[in-house]
Amino acid sequence: MTKAEIFNIPDKKPRVLVAPLDWGLGHATRCIPIISKLLQQNCTVIVAAEGPGKILLQKEFPFLQFIELAGYRMHYSSRFWMPVKLLLQFPKFIFRIFAEKRWLQNIVALHKIDAVISDNRPGLSHSKIHCIYITHQLNIKTGNAFTERIAQNIHYHFINKYAACWVPDAGGTINLTGTLGHPAVLPKTPVSYIGPLSRFEKKPAGIKYDLCILLSGPEPQRTVFEKIILNELKNFTGEIILIRGLPAETTVDIINKPPFEISNHLAAEALSTVLQQSKMIICRSGYTSIMDLIKLKKKAILVPTPGQTEQEYLAAYLQQRQLYYSVQQENFSVDVIKNAASFVYSESNMQLNCYEKIIEDLVQLLLQKDQ
Repeated sequence: MTKAEIFNIPDKKPRVLVAPLDWGLGHATRCIPIISKLLQQNCTVIVAAEGPGKILLQKEFPFLQFIELAGYRMHYSSRFWMPVKLLLQFPKFIFRIFAEKRWLQNIVALHKIDAVISDNRPGLSHSKIHCIYITHQLNIKTGNAFTERIAQNIHYHFINKYAACWVPDAGGTINLTGTLGHPAVLPKTPVSYIGPLSRFEKKPAGIKYDLCILLSGPEPQRTVFEKIILNELKNFTGEIILIRGLPAETTVDIINKPPFEISNHLAAEALSTVLQQSKMIICRSGYTSIMDLIKLKKKAILVPTPGQTEQEYLAAYLQQRQLYYSVQQENFSVDVIKNAASFVYSESNMQLNCYEKIIEDLVQLLLQKDQ
């Protein structure tokens, strides 16, 4: 059989393992357009995950094969103790990296994996197959220049074990991540700016809600912010929908009452519709949420998770660029909504869907290696 004949075998599909980090739902949701494009390119996609991220992706892709992969299971605390608590968990973080590296050796052989796409999981590189690392944090914000350099060096040590690094942002000066994704020094591994990733498609929609509140992120701060929202907006006169960011919950333990319409979780299409029906969005300044807002061209109030320096940086950076209004969680009140309504927003015309060509090139590379 010739190489051309092998290439044209209909069931010759690249087998790609996609593995998102388990810190919040953002890493899982931004993998949705990646997975969708891989499927369009006739790839066999296997997802490695656990917990809420796995549940979310199973709801979006119930026909895919899922493999249980332990997450980093980092625990958070109050804003003051957050850096200390994360530092104490650093040994567990390193252990998990090396544990998932051993795990990958077995999985590649067992499932005949051709490529790995790892969303912020540093241990999923493999010397014999094409492995890609996705991150928007080439420069990790800690609030201290010395520790930021140390964190970046450690991060680059693992990134440089990958064949490629994809940054879901635009290259150049007009971008969403500032110095997070555009540091002065890049890793040795080739870096591609693949544009913002969003699972949503912008469609015409009439306004139904005055506010859409989209909760997400790790506990206990998700619950803390939920309680603030319910208390501060109990006398709000407009229509509100609250999406709690709890895909594993099957019942709502909060009473639905005006002006609140409450849901634990919405699948991508339903959530896209709700966001586009909303006059204003309130959400965390997690990067995945920001990419969704850019895609849908929606106004928003960004409320960073206390102690998460990356979110705090993004909220301040994007307000400075007048893309979004931002406020600290402890300062949130109904007056914030009035201030945000009078805020002068700039519109972004950033190019989207750049990732599609990058994935097409990846699939062609994998097919050529099989010849």
